[in-house]
Amino acid sequence: MVISPYNSCRVPMLWLSAIDMNAFSASDQAAADKGPRALYDLRVQSGRLRVDPDQERVANRLDQLWRELRTWSPLPTPRAPQGILASLRARLQPPAPPPPRPRGVYIVGRVGRGKTMLMDMFFSCPLQHPKRRIHFLKFMQEIHLRLRDMKRSHPDISDPIPPLADELAAEALLLCFDEFQINDIADAMLLGRLFEALFIRQVVIVATSNTVPGDLFQNRPGADAFKPFIAIIHRELDTEELDSDNDYRRGREQDDTTWLTPADETAHQRLIKIIQNHSGNAPQTTTTLHLSAGRDLMIEHCYGSVARFEFTSLCEKPLGPPDYLAIAQRFPVVVIEDIPSLTPEDANVARRFITLIDALYDNGNLLFVSADETPDSLFPEGEGADAFARTASRLAEMGSESWLMRPREQDGRLSRA
Repeated sequence: MVISPYNSCRVPMLWLSAIDMNAFSASDQAAADKGPRALYDLRVQSGRLRVDPDQERVANRLDQLWRELRTWSPLPTPRAPQGILASLRARLQPPAPPPPRPRGVYIVGRVGRGKTMLMDMFFSCPLQHPKRRIHFLKFMQEIHLRLRDMKRSHPDISDPIPPLADELAAEALLLCFDEFQINDIADAMLLGRLFEALFIRQVVIVATSNTVPGDLFQNRPGADAFKPFIAIIHRELDTEELDSDNDYRRGREQDDTTWLTPADETAHQRLIKIIQNHSGNAPQTTTTLHLSAGRDLMIEHCYGSVARFEFTSLCEKPLGPPDYLAIAQRFPVVVIEDIPSLTPEDANVARRFITLIDALYDNGNLLFVSADETPDSLFPEGEGADAFARTASRLAEMGSESWLMRPREQDGRLSRA
């Protein structure tokens, strides 16, 4: 059985997070029509959010951008004048410069402070311009797929960046990126040219990140070559820090069946029951995912919409974002057994685990694991331990009752866990 997780490298033009979609009522829509700050205030007044001065400040900045976008219209690309008289007139009367493009916003802060929530509120407010919201990991995967397809269809193309930027700008004048991060030198070099081309084409960018622009991709080989891109971010986007004292993911009700410690026989038997419950007692099969990069990924333990893995098979092998995204998109429920305590020597393993959880979190998957330690104690020190704090926070949210009750796609229909 061969499953292709990618029908196309394109994603929907308009996207709203699952959490917001579930809670978006008529009153939410009425407030959204008035802007992000009105929507934020409504949710505070209704008790869905607590008063948070830091969040209010960022909501105000996003509200300003939303109002600027509502009145901003980029000039169309001018056509070359036809005829001698038209050419002469164009020289004597040069076209007016386009109206200034509104500055984008780069929201940075520690985990669980509400960065994504605020960006999604902003995104849900109506605009006349086409817009798009995507997790940055998925965006980079798509960019590599598009570049590959472009080079295949146009083998003589000398520089695919300008036509790629043309495509992206035609699809959306507002791009919202969640979890902006740079982990690869090839991505770092690509992004500088691509973003410069997007800004020339009047694209506005909003992004969330756990890392201030000046620290992106630093202390790594090739970091100096990335500094021009950092300068572009500073030039084109306003950085807004969100540094509330509260990690709002931590206060949710925890379901102790999602993260089982220790990883012993008792945990194994409980995971078997979880698999039976979520698969409807489906028999075990083997499935091959056909990745668009031309590789096959065999999943040995499949139970309908549930996949079970040993941790070593996921994070100690040379897998990457395409593999993890394919798994997330194919299996709504993922079970991982025997996650060990990670030492400083396991930095690469921890980095793969972070990428895996990013893919599962953004896709809204259910995750059940057995592990030697709790998420906070899994990788306490070593290269990337600070970044692992975000993963621990996400794992806490993925174990909450509210996460478990979110609707999710399963076998082509909408269901609840």
